[in-house]
This record gives sequence, C-alpha cells and structure tokens, in this order.
Amino acid sequence: MSFKRYEYGSASNGELAEGCKYCIQGSKMVLLVTGKCNTGCFYCPVSAEKKGKDVVYANERKVTTPEEIIEEAESMDAAGTGITGGDPLTTMDRTIRCIKLLKNRFGKEHHIHLYTSMIDAEMTGALQVAGLDEIRFHPPMSQWCKMNTTDLKKIIDTIDIDVGIEVPAIPGHEKELEALIDYATSVGVKFINLNELEFSESNWEMMEEHNYNLKDDLSSSILGSEEVAISLMKKHKKAPIHFCSSIFKDGVQLRNRLIRRAEHIAKPYDVITKDGTILKGIIYSDDLEAVRELLNKKYEVPDELIFIDSRNKRMEVASWVLEELAENLPFKCYIVEEYSTVDRLEVERTPLN
Repeated sequence: MSFKRYEYGSASNGELAEGCKYCIQGSKMVLLVTGKCNTGCFYCPVSAEKKGKDVVYANERKVTTPEEIIEEAESMDAAGTGITGGDPLTTMDRTIRCIKLLKNRFGKEHHIHLYTSMIDAEMTGALQVAGLDEIRFHPPMSQWCKMNTTDLKKIIDTIDIDVGIEVPAIPGHEKELEALIDYATSVGVKFINLNELEFSESNWEMMEEHNYNLKDDLSSSILGSEEVAISLMKKHKKAPIHFCSSIFKDGVQLRNRLIRRAEHIAKPYDVITKDGTILKGIIYSDDLEAVRELLNKKYEVPDELIFIDSRNKRMEVASWVLEELAENLPFKCYIVEEYSTVDRLEVERTPLN
C-alpha cells in the first residue's frame, strides 16, 4: 500500500473507508442515537449535554421524532449517515428503526456506517439485515491485546458488510495498538482508523491523570498522538490504516458539511462564506412591517431581499443592501455571521450605524 498525506495532517496507507469518503465531502449526516454507553473509555470526548444521556441528535439538532431526523438529512441533502453515540447498540431497537427510516426515505444508495464498542456477531447480523453498510468497532483498551477472544473474525467471515476498527492513537500504548493492528489485519478487516487523541470539556481530567499535554495552542490535539499513528503506519505498511487528525475533522469534514447545509438552506439574500457560515443584514425595530414598507417604497428594496424573523423579532436584509442604507435608517443595523446549523449560532456581529 502507498503512504499518502492529506491536508491538515491526515494520512493513509491505502484506500479510505467508504464512510470516510462521505465525511470528507461533508455529505454525511451525523446521527447520535443515544449518549448512553457502558464501555467507559477515559478519553471519551462526547459533550456534556450528550454523554451518558438518552438523547438523540441529528447533526447539531436535538430531535424527538423520525420526521425531524429526515428534515435534518434533507436540509443538507445528505448522501449518507454516520450513526454514533454513546453506543448505538445500547438502544438496538431505536438504531434499527433509524437505519430502516433512512433507507426507506433515501434509498439503498444512502450509505450508513455505525460506531460501536460491542463486537457481537448476532447484533451485527441484525444491523446488516436492517440495511447497515459499514460497521466500525471501537474495542475498549482492555481488549486490544486479546482480540482473538472477540467475535471479530466470525463477523468478518460470515457478515457481508464493510468491517473496520476505529480507535484513538494513544501515546504510551503503542504495544497494545500494534497487537490490535496485527490481529485486525490478520482476520481481514477492511480498514483501521486511528484518530488523533483530543481533549474536550467532558474528558479534561485525563490530561492531568495521564500526563498529557496539548500539541499547540490552536487545537485540542494531544501531543504525541500523531507521531504514534504515523509511526505505526510506516511500520505496518501493508495494513489498511487511516490517520484522521483533529483539525482535519474541523478544517475539512465539518466545514464541508456546513457549506453543504448552507447551500441548501440559504435564502436569496444570504451570503455563504468559504467556511460555510452565512452573512446577512439585521434590523431591529418595534414595528417591522413599517420597516418593510419603508424599504420597499423609499429605497425600492424588493421583498425577495427582505424577511421578517418574527421568532427573533428582527428583520433580515441582504447584507450588501443594508451596508449601503444603514447610515440613513433610524434603526439598529448589523451585519451578522451565523453558522448554518439549526441553532444558527452567531459567530460575529458588526454594527453598521
């Protein structure tokens, strides 16, 4: 296999997993079917509002109905879905319903991959029957040196979906990672993903407990994790290993997904930035209909460049129009940059008058 470097530090020894290709394109919805997990990995980066809680999120949107899951997938024209947790197999019935829901709505070509720490042949078979295309096993560290005691070989030999391993590259545990790579390769896994170890608000205590340091001031990456992964890749040149860097997830995967969503939800007056955020002009007033009439009649601004956002008690206007008019208007006017996510998180606000 040929060693290849990608932008933002990621690398591979060969062809990427099919699910990774969709993620890089930003065309895969992230569906967290539960925050519950019984494995208890010390490095788990799942956020505090999800970790250990039986909640469902489609991308950044908390959902409670099947219709909301479909709405989020449609809002980004999702070509596939990555099902994650917690551990999706702790809520097996819900996970199977979600797979069937997405396949029934978008067709067999809608690619679905799933992450789990449960290497169970019977459950994996049920997921295949439901329509799952790819499974990524995340065995706990306690299993890395004794993978022969798991169902991994049986699953690969008997189940017809793509099977891979995905774990973090943990400094100080190179021997365990080597044992995992050797066994996984020997039984014929299709891919091995080594993720850069990173800290989050929910696993911060591991930094002191395990004497980890940050790689730099600009990322959440742990010092030494990338070096571990690249060293293992070069040592195991025939293993189908992919190293995914922390900043690659934000700089490529997340950005491309935001751009894709922005392109599908943007109004005619919205400006989409290179990072997938949206720029728009904002006017605040107690009488937004009067503002609309003023813009229509005095300044000849067409209705397609105006929208009254009643929920947020503001008017949205094409940014390029408001930049020209703001100094002449007796209202508070701003250019606002927002994420294209359902919560429309504000990134920056610039006053115009």
